[in-house]
Amino acid sequence: MKFLIAIILTALLGYAAPLFLPWWSFAATSFIVAVIVHQKAASAFLAGFAGLFLLWGMHALLLDSANNHLLATKIAQVLGIGSSAFMLVLVTALVGGLVSGFAALAGSFTRKPS
Repeated sequence: MKFLIAIILTALLGYAAPLFLPWWSFAATSFIVAVIVHQKAASAFLAGFAGLFLLWGMHALLLDSANNHLLATKIAQVLGIGSSAFMLVLVTALVGGLVSGFAALAGSFTRKPS
């Protein structure tokens, strides 16, 4: 149950915080969620990763489909990952998930052992 709560909180705060703060504030919210919702290190990492991976993946997919994959295809070509818009969405979600996962892992490590 804690795992699911951590995923949902990470995704919600990861969406809300960058609306008012810099874009990287989702890492701070992932850290805070991991401190508040105490889990083992691996579970904290996976919850942080899953929350932002799903959030950024869905958000990038919605933005990509709004312009018929034109911009994402061109950006994917510039980055050298082929001409697949889906690959760019996947890389975007992976980067967000990794940053959030490592922030949650750090948050998990900062708690005192009980």
